[in-house]
Amino acid sequence: MSQHEHVRVAVIGSGFGGLGAAVRMRREGITDFVVLERADSVGGTWRDNSYPGCACDVPSHLYSFSFAPNPDWPRTFSGQRHIRAYLEHVTDTFGLRPHLRLGHEVLGMRWDNEELRWEIETSRGRFTAQAVVSATGPLSDPKIPDVPGLDGFREAGGRVFHSARWDHDYDLAGKRVAMIGTGASAIQIVPAVQPTVRKLTLFQRTPAWVMPRMDRAISGPERWLHRRLPLTATARRGLLWGIRELQVSAFTKRPERLGLVESLAKANMAKAIKDPELRAKLTPSYRIGCKRILLSSEFYPALAQPNVDVVASGLSEIRGRTAVAADGTEAEVDAIVFGTGFHVTDMPIAARVTGADGITLAEAWKDGMEALRGATAAGFPNWMTIIGPNTGLGNSSMILMIESQLNYMADYLRQLGLLGERAALDPRPLAVSAWNRRVQSRMERTVWKAGGCDSWYLDPSGRNTTLWPGTTSEFRRATRAVDLAEYEIVRPPRAVPRQSGTTAKEAV
Repeated sequence: MSQHEHVRVAVIGSGFGGLGAAVRMRREGITDFVVLERADSVGGTWRDNSYPGCACDVPSHLYSFSFAPNPDWPRTFSGQRHIRAYLEHVTDTFGLRPHLRLGHEVLGMRWDNEELRWEIETSRGRFTAQAVVSATGPLSDPKIPDVPGLDGFREAGGRVFHSARWDHDYDLAGKRVAMIGTGASAIQIVPAVQPTVRKLTLFQRTPAWVMPRMDRAISGPERWLHRRLPLTATARRGLLWGIRELQVSAFTKRPERLGLVESLAKANMAKAIKDPELRAKLTPSYRIGCKRILLSSEFYPALAQPNVDVVASGLSEIRGRTAVAADGTEAEVDAIVFGTGFHVTDMPIAARVTGADGITLAEAWKDGMEALRGATAAGFPNWMTIIGPNTGLGNSSMILMIESQLNYMADYLRQLGLLGERAALDPRPLAVSAWNRRVQSRMERTVWKAGGCDSWYLDPSGRNTTLWPGTTSEFRRATRAVDLAEYEIVRPPRAVPRQSGTTAKEAV
């Protein structure tokens, strides 16, 4: 723990958000930064999620940086392996390796009111930084429910793992497997493992709406054209983006228009599921879009196979090697795979960030996450987050939102540069509150609030602190530049008798 390095900016995480921040800083002429990553390689969620069948449900040419187009995507919807390789390519192309500090898990960070800088403790040393860009992402820490009997199941030789921590040393072939959950990971895992397992029991708490995944190989001539004429790839990306922008109003203003989409989803199910009892189990009772619409052309055919059982009830307890659902259904299993999502509205990193007033971000957000323009939190000077509160999307590419936040980050750092090293920017509480009141007001008429479901988009109080209730164009306009009227400038304390721990704040 003897290492102590001071940098202008410390970036936390090396997924799309962290690498994007690093690239943008280099393009802005900022080279005094580090990227702190707890793992031994870059990639974020595309490194951690290596389960069978893992792929993106956003088209490849839209799920990539606009400043780093890839003409050689092999499929319209790329798999985990190719997306991870793309992120490694971005790391090398933009010269990010010297900035990486792999194996450096952030254990805690505290704002120093005297020095106006962040003190960061990692698993391999200490750092100080004028500013912190937190890009840990909401899909980084798996959530495993506390199921009674789970420890006993392990002691009896059963294997347990989360979809984001896949046990590649354990062969599921010939095993009796319980899949817990029916989210985006589960609908990819089920068809990938069904052909080889002895028995697959899907414990479904709530059915999902599933649309066909129109995936295909991108032909050689297409890739050649994108390489020789990059504008064709740009046009392809623009078309994919435009279609999704036109869909937004149905999700955010006119949920009743989604009825036709529901009919298409039911027709998709009916093609593969002939058993009316099974169709009834798999048909949601809420409006499509209330939970994320899932894409798969293999999920329903896999459920119709004789070695698959669908239990329309969540896992309640484990008795020895028997998995028991809330409705009493039992299944003998050798392995349990949890596809139960992540800590999204209660991100663990928040408990490790201590602000100017000596409270953690988790404490500041105890009644719900709030950030000015999805980026900065009152009481946490010179700190911003990528993919922060209310920046998620329900129908398009998160890379679009990340790039908008990178615009905001770039201007934030420019303003700090003009103010000098001995200054900080802290968002005004009133500005944060006003921004979030507008977001939550717009949220009320969205399908995510009015669609009749309980989703991971909502926090325990029922507020949607996850998604953005508008178009990506609107968000880009809102984050084009920092409005200094929404911030207080923090200066070093004057060398006069004062109460310990205070700072001087200069109104803009």
